[in-house]
This record gives sequence, C-alpha cells and structure tokens, in this order.
Amino acid sequence: MSAFFTILGVLVLAIALRSFQNRFLRKLGALGILAASFLAFYFPSENIYLGIFGVLIWFLLPWVELLTRIRKMRLPFKKTLEKHPPPNSSRFPSLHEFTDEIEEAGFEYICDTAWEWDGIFQFYRVFYKAEERIQASICFTEQESMSWAYVSMTSRHKDGRSFRTSNLPFSNPMKIAPDVVLRQMPNTDSFAELLEEHQSWMKGLAFESEVFIEENPEEIPRLIEEETVRQISHNLDSGLIAPAEEEEMFRYSWRGLFYLYFQLVKDMVRMS
Repeated sequence: MSAFFTILGVLVLAIALRSFQNRFLRKLGALGILAASFLAFYFPSENIYLGIFGVLIWFLLPWVELLTRIRKMRLPFKKTLEKHPPPNSSRFPSLHEFTDEIEEAGFEYICDTAWEWDGIFQFYRVFYKAEERIQASICFTEQESMSWAYVSMTSRHKDGRSFRTSNLPFSNPMKIAPDVVLRQMPNTDSFAELLEEHQSWMKGLAFESEVFIEENPEEIPRLIEEETVRQISHNLDSGLIAPAEEEEMFRYSWRGLFYLYFQLVKDMVRMS
C-alpha cells in the first residue's frame, strides 16, 4: 500500500508542476511523470529493467500512430492550391487576430488558398510587403481530430535561396529542401516580434531588400506549390519517401518513419 501512495504522490506532484507556466517547473513535472511510470513498474516486480521499460513506453507510443496511420498514408507528389474560403471561427478562431496583426505591420492581403486530400486540409492566407519584398503566410492545418496554426515569413533571394522565419512549434515531418533556409522561432509572442526576428536575421546576413526577388503577388501560390514539389523531390532522393502503388502518389519509407519518429521524440522532449 505504501508503494501505491508513493507512486500517487509523485504523480500528483508531477501534475501540479505541469500546471505552472514556468518552463523549468514544467520540465520537472515531465520528469516526475517518467519517475511515476518507473515506480509503477518497479515496485510490483522489484526489477529495475521493468522500471526502465515503464519509462520507455512513453517513447514507444509514437510508433502506434506511425504504424497504424502514417504508414498507410498516401499523398500526391503535386499539391495544387486553389482559392478557398477561410475556415470558420469555430475551426480557426485566431485567423482574424493574426490577419489584423499582419496588416497593421504594413502587409497587403493577397489571397486565401488551400488544398485538401484524404482527411488533410491545409489553408494559407497570403500577404506581401512590397517595399521589403517579404511574403507572410498564415498557415492552418487540419488532420483528422488535430489542428494547428502558425505564421511564416519568406524572403526569396535572387540566387535561388528562400529564407524563411516561422513560429511553427513542431519539427518538420520531412527534410527541408536545400534551397530553403529555415529559422524556427516558436516562442515569439506576436507577429511584430516574429517580423523583427526575420528582419534582424536578414540584416545579420547583410542582405538589403534589393537582393530579394520582387514578387508578383498573384504568382505567390504557384511559388508555394513549386517549393512543396522541390521538398518532396528532395525527400524522395533522400529515401525518406517512396512512390506508392497508386499513380502519382508517395508514402513514407521505413527510413522515413524512423526519421519522423526521431522528430516526434525531439518535439516531445522540447515541449515537455
């Protein structure tokens, strides 16, 4: 009985620590949950290896999703963006707030565009700031019961490289194409802060606005499509994805599943 109350006490303390906003305390709470898992397997057996197994279960859980859903997923090599009405406020309540912030920073609204495939919905609201030659996008993704949103800014250099700053909190599920330089800033609190980070990055690289391509705003959705195709091609060459049995479709290879697994574990550790 004392073992049960010890486990319960550690678990309650861990949950309490997780309720704080302080990042250090939240990390301690995550370690507490692992400690409770270790004790739950160790006390009944008095076997330290079973205790370690209890901890490892948390890191094996992503394989359930990877083997049952991701392995069966089929996606098209070419994603065609089409004009699309924005998600309603119940699906994406922050859209108007993000839009107001971006327009207040001097960006011009260009279009709403999206693509859908087999339960996956990806929406973009695109903006452009001509004087700085920066594209801004509000990105919203729905996948089965999950949804997430982020904002990105892209400056396309005349040498063919694209420099992108994003507040996406997750690691990318595929490798970034070689011509895209990505800087993720998930802890930025506002669009203004994210924009400042992007501008500081460009200044740090000694880039003036003249070195970037002056975009035709109407062509930006096509540029997004082309970047996606290059990313898919790069991952195909890297062996992370492979052609599926269905024509013009691809799937994750086993190598790709392991790559995705380590990305998920990295996110689990970073966000805990």
